[in-house]
Amino acid sequence: MPIVKTHAKGQIIMPKEIRDKLGIKPGKVLSLKLVGDHVEVKPLPDDPIEFLTGIFADHHPSMAAELLKERKKDNETDEADSV
Repeated sequence: MPIVKTHAKGQIIMPKEIRDKLGIKPGKVLSLKLVGDHVEVKPLPDDPIEFLTGIFADHHPSMAAELLKERKKDNETDEADSV
């Protein structure tokens, strides 16, 4: 486990081995999260929109879409009954 020292402005130098494993290059945006008594550092995606595209593909359809489908089915049933 690498140990680093903080500089006067609170900056640290992240060891190259860690930067390489996480794909951190100059200008990369990182998220810092305080968890109990330590900080978690997480690189953020370069393009958050592209990163999030399709994340709900495996989830159920929206409630509105389900309701519209149900109403259409009810209307078709009502029309068939009135003929």
